[in-house]
Amino acid sequence: MTSTPEARTGDATLGKAADENFPVAPFFLPRAWRDDLMAVYGYARLVDDIGDGDLAPGGGDARHLGLEPEQSDDRLAMLDAFEADLHRVFATTGEEPHHPLLRALRPTVRRRALTPEPFIGLIEANRQDQKIRRYGTYAELAAYCELSANPVGRLVLALTGTTSPERIRRSDAVCTALQIVEHLQDVAEDLGRDRIYLPAEDMDRFHVTESDLGRPSAGASVRALIAYEARRASELLDAGTPLVGSVDGRLKLLLAGFVGGGRAALAAISAAGFDVLPGPPKPTKPRLLREVGTVLRRARGER
Repeated sequence: MTSTPEARTGDATLGKAADENFPVAPFFLPRAWRDDLMAVYGYARLVDDIGDGDLAPGGGDARHLGLEPEQSDDRLAMLDAFEADLHRVFATTGEEPHHPLLRALRPTVRRRALTPEPFIGLIEANRQDQKIRRYGTYAELAAYCELSANPVGRLVLALTGTTSPERIRRSDAVCTALQIVEHLQDVAEDLGRDRIYLPAEDMDRFHVTESDLGRPSAGASVRALIAYEARRASELLDAGTPLVGSVDGRLKLLLAGFVGGGRAALAAISAAGFDVLPGPPKPTKPRLLREVGTVLRRARGER
């Protein structure tokens, strides 16, 4: 993590983007799209950093938001201050946003006529992370994904001027799937933060306890649970794949990258025997490219 918020909008954000399962703003996109996508991605990453307590030491972000440095450890206070600053991005009069990342976001918001709702949803998801650390049912987890993941897909559609009710529905399926995949990869890391994103009803069904998730390697019951959740994510990706065929040109490639990235990550989880506890299984670049090609071929057949 870099020590200044200014740097977070540049090299640090690019570094985090490179760790994703899918390409965030690949080279083949128009420069304006790449800039806007990175502005939105930088926003999402900073909100997650606040919610996860991963901010750089020294309180630079807190000071930009009008808080004392020691308040940088108060995640809810930070999220509240960040949301207040976000509203300055959308205000037509008054002062500029205080945080440099939000000042950098403002031209994108104005150029693309974005609305505040998806940005607020991401903040609310991180508020929820401070209060809810277990999910009883899949429906509860899906509702969380409505806040934590689906706004990103909706922003991509808005940035590219391709929003429609059907595309939003397909995009939500893809984004929820990608969030579930990330949760499966990060079971051990999330447990270290005292968070479990595996529905309790499913853990009970497969006779998995929290102590089972804390072991160095997964037993048969944990592997069966992860395989079950992976199939659920795969079905969501299937439901969302027609989104790729509904657009053209370079946007088609970008969306195929999102879907293919999810499929490649699922393949990596499967190749690990569904043992995600030693560390997150990561897809290889060749596997990602193969999956993207498969998504593109399937999208052509569904048109």
